[in-house]
Amino acid sequence: MQIDRFFHWLGEFLGDALRVVVDALSTLFAGLWVAIDRFFDGLARSLGVNPSLINLVVLVIGIWMLYRGIRALVRRAFVGGIIWLFLGLLVLGWLMR
Repeated sequence: MQIDRFFHWLGEFLGDALRVVVDALSTLFAGLWVAIDRFFDGLARSLGVNPSLINLVVLVIGIWMLYRGIRALVRRAFVGGIIWLFLGLLVLGWLMR
């Protein structure tokens, strides 16, 4: 009888410990998801676009083009830099209208 109580207590203890860990991780990731969602929502609203996945992908592509243009200008590839900057500005301008 004594051994049955011990294993019952051990099972409850492990179950409670797992429950605490799962609840803590769930709370952490839920808070992280809310923070990421609010960041993208604020970013999209400040640019005047809808906070959709496609708009965010186009935004990343436009910023990447601007980065490539600046990088080309630093390497003294002026024609390529101007083309990349123009394309990046074209994409971002199209997105923000």
